[in-house]
Amino acid sequence: MDHMITERDGTVTVMLKGEIDLECSSAMRDVLLDGLSRCRAMVVDMSGVSLIDSSGVAGLLEALQEARKKGRRFSLAAVNEPVMKVFRLARLETIFPFV
Repeated sequence: MDHMITERDGTVTVMLKGEIDLECSSAMRDVLLDGLSRCRAMVVDMSGVSLIDSSGVAGLLEALQEARKKGRRFSLAAVNEPVMKVFRLARLETIFPFV
């Protein structure tokens, strides 16, 4: 997994690329939690994500919970169909805000 972070007007955008699996999910979670500590809103651009497993979904859930706890907005953007299928199978498509 690779990532790129941009910040504009209090919103951090984290662009993820590649596979988000057990090998890199904790690193992704750390990137997201760090970004949440310095923003009002976070958008996770998932357009470059080719695969996500349960550990990746768990990392995103942890970031969502942290954002809610801190009163910050958190959303997922540009989720492709194979990755969205994982969210649907886990019945999480109504939990995450998608933009």
